[in-house]
Amino acid sequence: MRPHAVHAVIAVKSLDRAKSRLADHLRPEHRARLVLAMLSDTVTATAAVGEVASVAVVTPDPTVAEAARALGAEVYPEPHGYPEPRAQHSSRLNTALAATATALRGVHGPIDLLALQADLPALRPHELSDMLACAPRGLRSIVADHAGSGTAALVVRDPIAALEPRFGPGSARNHIAAGAIGLAGNWPGLRLDVDTADDLDRAVMLGTGNATRTVLRDIGWSGHVHEYVPPAC
Repeated sequence: MRPHAVHAVIAVKSLDRAKSRLADHLRPEHRARLVLAMLSDTVTATAAVGEVASVAVVTPDPTVAEAARALGAEVYPEPHGYPEPRAQHSSRLNTALAATATALRGVHGPIDLLALQADLPALRPHELSDMLACAPRGLRSIVADHAGSGTAALVVRDPIAALEPRFGPGSARNHIAAGAIGLAGNWPGLRLDVDTADDLDRAVMLGTGNATRTVLRDIGWSGHVHEYVPPAC
């Protein structure tokens, strides 16, 4: 096993419940396509990072699972046993992430962990690589989202410490209150999770990955959808 390699986990809810805040802008079938496209770009960028040993997707949705497998990700079912069938999304998300993190360690042994949002269409591999290099060993760290209140990424640079995800409203504050360190790097694509139309427009301006760009062109989202051109080395 590579020393200090990181295993990533991404949770995705059912497509029929995804991106409800875009309902005024996109039809349900378009929202579903967008979710799959953003997941594709997130997984592709993450898997391209040398420090990342594996990417796991946890989901209750068979279409998401099939798409994740096609991308080379490991797939885990959403765990059963929630207190209520329709438990609050943040509770389900955190339970799913924590259970999958435990399962990954059951397979791979003591490993560092990374929990990412599934909707980071403008994520660049170099941003994630830089963030992992900045995350201090032996600690839990977060990357706050572009709004400053949410969490785009949670990383545990400790092969034994639990993931302890606290995603949901005010998650950045909640993670820090639980002992996580806030990382302050300039990683605009990593910080830009997409929940609203404005977020999607910001991602377009940054330059999305191929899958998201294709879907946005197909559904006619914007005349400004453009191809990201990496800077010259």
